[in-house]
Amino acid sequence: MSAASNDGYYEAYWPRTPRQTKIKPLAPRLNTLEGKVVAQLWDNVFRGDEIFLILEEALKARFPGIRFINWRDFGSIHGGTEREILAGLPAKFKEMGVDAVICGMAC
Repeated sequence: MSAASNDGYYEAYWPRTPRQTKIKPLAPRLNTLEGKVVAQLWDNVFRGDEIFLILEEALKARFPGIRFINWRDFGSIHGGTEREILAGLPAKFKEMGVDAVICGMAC
């Protein structure tokens, strides 16, 4: 058996690739949710059906004029059709007059 020539040190490579997209500034925050249309997006994985109901009740109590577009209107944002669904969201949001989005649970 021959002696190791590396003295126990090995070259290592970082498995991540260089960043492909630049960091973009966030959209401006809404001053209020009063009178706004809020879309719900869900991946159909963890209790969104229950949690969105709780969020709706709490937000409606705080902002009576708020309106929600249910996650069922968009389809699951996870799975076999997610690319098509996600690609179509900007046009759908514009068509539906969406002001804000709640994306859950593991978006």
